[in-house]
Amino acid sequence: MTEIVKVFTGADIHDGTRLHRGSVLAQMQDGSRRILDPLEVPQGTPVAGLERGVLCPGFIDLQVNGGGGVMFNDRPDVATLRRIARAHRGTGVAGFLPTLITDTPDRTQAAIEATVDAIAIGVPGIIGLHLEGPHLSFARKGAHDGALIRPMQEADLALILRAAKRLPNLMVTVAPENTSNTQISAMAEAGVIVSLGHSDADYESCMAAFDAGARCVTHLFNAMSQMTNRAPGLVGAALARGGVHAGLIADGIHVHPASMRNALTAKAQGVFLVSDAMATAGSDITSFMLNGREVYRKEGQLTLADGTLAGADLDMGRAVHTLTHAVGIPLEAALAQAISGPLALLRDARGLGQVETAGQPLVHYDPESGAVRVLA
Repeated sequence: MTEIVKVFTGADIHDGTRLHRGSVLAQMQDGSRRILDPLEVPQGTPVAGLERGVLCPGFIDLQVNGGGGVMFNDRPDVATLRRIARAHRGTGVAGFLPTLITDTPDRTQAAIEATVDAIAIGVPGIIGLHLEGPHLSFARKGAHDGALIRPMQEADLALILRAAKRLPNLMVTVAPENTSNTQISAMAEAGVIVSLGHSDADYESCMAAFDAGARCVTHLFNAMSQMTNRAPGLVGAALARGGVHAGLIADGIHVHPASMRNALTAKAQGVFLVSDAMATAGSDITSFMLNGREVYRKEGQLTLADGTLAGADLDMGRAVHTLTHAVGIPLEAALAQAISGPLALLRDARGLGQVETAGQPLVHYDPESGAVRVLA
C-alpha cells in the first residue's frame, strides 16, 4: 500500500454502487483513494473531519444542454463547452454528455467537431456527445423547434456513423416515426447509444425499435406516448423491456413522485437520473434563448412563453434529494442512479464512477438538503 496522505472521517462513503457506513476514505500519495476500516489507519495520519453527509464519486449526467449562462446550441465550440463543464463540475458532475437540441445539419456538424476537439485537449468532464434530435416526432416535439424536425436521411446516418468512430461515447435520441429500424440497427452496430424519445409511437413500434438495437429512453414519461389500459405506448414499452435503460428528470415537476416510484419499482436497475440542464445551471440568469425563442426561469421551472417545459432548472444533487425525500428511494440506490446507473450505458467510462479513482471529483453530499460540495 502506498502511503496515506490523509483520511476523511465523519461521513458515510458511497462507492458509486454501494453505501459504506463506519468506514473512512483514505487519500493515498499516488492520488488514489481507498475505503478503509478506521483500525487500518496508522496513528498520526492527518484527518479531514466532516460533519455527517456522504462522500461519493462525481455524478454522471447524460443530458446537459447548457450551463454557466450559455446553451450548447447557441455556439457549439470549445469555449462554450469549457464554460458548461466548469458550471457542472461545481455541482458535483464528474462526467457528462453535452447535448445538442434539434438543430440544423451545419450546427450538428459543429457540435461534433467541438466535442471531439474538447476531448482531445482534455476539457474536464466531457465524455462524449448527445444529439437529441432532429429525427423526432412533431407531435411530441416539446420545446424543440418543429421547423427543424425531419426524417433521418442517408447523409444524416453517415454523419452519425462517422462521429461514432471519433467519440468515446455518442448518444442519439430519435423517434421511430422519423427513423427506420434499419437506421437504428446501423447506429447500434457502430456503438451509438440509440435512445427513443420525443415520440408518439405505439408500443409495438417501440418494441420493434428495441429489437433493432435501441437500448435507452430519453426523459421517461416526458414528450412520449403514455401508458394507458389498451395502449402501453413508449412508457409501457420502456418499463416492460428488459435491458432497456431510461433517463429520469427528478425535479418533482416533470414527473409526479408516484409515477417515479412506479417506474423505479418496475425497473429498479434500468432507471438513471439526468438533469436536462439548460443555460441556467450554475448561473443566476432568469431567461435565455433557445432557437430564437425566449425561455423563462421561475420557481424552479423553465418554460416557453406558452408554458411548455423547456428543459429543467435542476442539478444532480437535487435530483437525488427528490428521489430520497419525495419518492422514498433509499439513499444508496438514489446515489447509484446518479453514478453507476448512467455509466452502465457507456462504452468508455474513462475511470469514472468509483470513489477510489485518482484525479476524479470527490463529492460531499448532504442527504438532508441535497447540497453538494466538491472537495477535490
